[in-house]
Amino acid sequence: MIYGYAKVSMDGQSVAAQVAQLTDAGAVKVFQETASGATTDHRELARAIKALEAGDTLLVTRLDRLARSTRDL
Repeated sequence: MIYGYAKVSMDGQSVAAQVAQLTDAGAVKVFQETASGATTDHRELARAIKALEAGDTLLVTRLDRLARSTRDL
């Protein structure tokens, strides 16, 4: 299965554009999150990772949506 993960900061941004890109790319379910990049508690990302099984794919629109740094990743 193909999952997507969309994240925006808390400053009034919308995940709609990311969700559209992810569904256009084939994501069946998109986990959506509004959270500061400075926080490391990303509950929806944790849910997305927990949902993954062997052979599944997790899509993001940009790598900075997945993690703030390689250390966080």
